[in-house]
Amino acid sequence: MAQVSIVMGSDSDMPVMAKAAQVLEELGISFEMRIISAHREPDEFFEYAKTAEERGIKVIIAGAGMAAHLPGMCAAIFPMPVIGIPMHTTSLGGRDSLYSIVQMPSGIPVATVAINGGANAGLLAAKILSVSDAGLLDKLKAYSKKQKEGVEAKDAKLQELGYKDYQTK
Repeated sequence: MAQVSIVMGSDSDMPVMAKAAQVLEELGISFEMRIISAHREPDEFFEYAKTAEERGIKVIIAGAGMAAHLPGMCAAIFPMPVIGIPMHTTSLGGRDSLYSIVQMPSGIPVATVAINGGANAGLLAAKILSVSDAGLLDKLKAYSKKQKEGVEAKDAKLQELGYKDYQTK
């Protein structure tokens, strides 16, 4: 049974939302992924959001661009955490999406990650779930250790090669 629901209003959001899915997969967290438009199919959207809790969903990751109503509407209906991912837009570079998601009215919080921040949304969902899952917390600690080791390896290569050769190899 899925613990996290990843939802987007358009398949054009898939490259960003896939990063959230990849992180969840790496950490062994079950998820579902949907394309549902709050504007173009409101009845389907309301059914999705109203039934998420009974389907076992603990966190929703919702990506949206421009007016970016999807995360806020999820948060208005779904009683557990919602993480919004503002999408980069050609008109305003994603600032429109960011402002729409982050400026929620009092009582309807949406955790918001960076513009196109799919991986961080997946990690934040995992951290939320890890509060009651010690095994998942251990996986997150191992994930962080792997990131640290990756940076250390890059620095060792830089120290060995110097910056000029580092850029070419």
